[in-house]
Amino acid sequence: MAALKQIKNKIRSVEKTGKVTKAMEAVSAAKMRKTQERTIAGRTYARAAAGILARVSGSSELKNHPLTVARPVTKALYIVITADRGLAGALNSGVLRATLADMEKNGTLKNGGARVFAVGRKAGDFFTVRGIPVDLYYPNTDEVSSPIVRELVRRASLDFSKGEADVVKVVFQNFISTFEQRPSLRTIFPLSLEELTKVVDGILPVRGLYASTQPIEVPQSYEVEPTERRVLLAILPRLAGIFVYHALLESHASEHSARMVAMKSASDKAVELADELRLDFNKARQTAITREVSEITSGMETASA
Repeated sequence: MAALKQIKNKIRSVEKTGKVTKAMEAVSAAKMRKTQERTIAGRTYARAAAGILARVSGSSELKNHPLTVARPVTKALYIVITADRGLAGALNSGVLRATLADMEKNGTLKNGGARVFAVGRKAGDFFTVRGIPVDLYYPNTDEVSSPIVRELVRRASLDFSKGEADVVKVVFQNFISTFEQRPSLRTIFPLSLEELTKVVDGILPVRGLYASTQPIEVPQSYEVEPTERRVLLAILPRLAGIFVYHALLESHASEHSARMVAMKSASDKAVELADELRLDFNKARQTAITREVSEITSGMETASA
């Protein structure tokens, strides 16, 4: 009887866990759809920004601007975006591994030239434990905060302009589909049309309602008022902010999608485990009944002898 009670308690526990994971799956699905819609809604702004950069791409002032000049990399700054929580499969570990791989590739991990701006507790804890400086940290909430985006870009552009970082990259999970998220690195500084175009291409689906095949046009001649320098000072930080803004949106969509899939797998496993436990319970109960019947029969035979 003790074994039967134990199995029954396990069944009850598994069913409760299944209810929790099912609720978490539904919440993540709703948040994922909301984040996807927000990402698509910003496509017009991102495309317009890429168009602006294309229009001034031939400017000598842009080519010599402190935020667009490439130089040999000995010091690198990474804006790493992860979640605050787990229960999302390999979502966080993929971003962290991609960041470490890039640090090793450019040699900044070995020479101590790598620094991190962490968005998300997982990134902050990961690099702190490994002794890589985390100069700026923000928790990763469900809302994309404009002040946080501006501060990240301001600090990153300042470090790049002063030569404290030779390259600035943002690392995040790029949302491909509900079942696929891919760690991505985008170079923010030096700012380039090529990288910004990749961001726009990543936002727009290849097919479907939101798809677009209209190319970004680069005019042969242009006029800039009041001056090229003043215009570039105003627009370049905003263009760089698009990288961080959409990286946060992609990261949120990926997080909720990965968590939804993980919770669905957990819910399905809970149903499967509960069925197995019920089968074990029925077998154990049948065994107990058979044993009791055998004992009663043996007792009757002994009494009649």
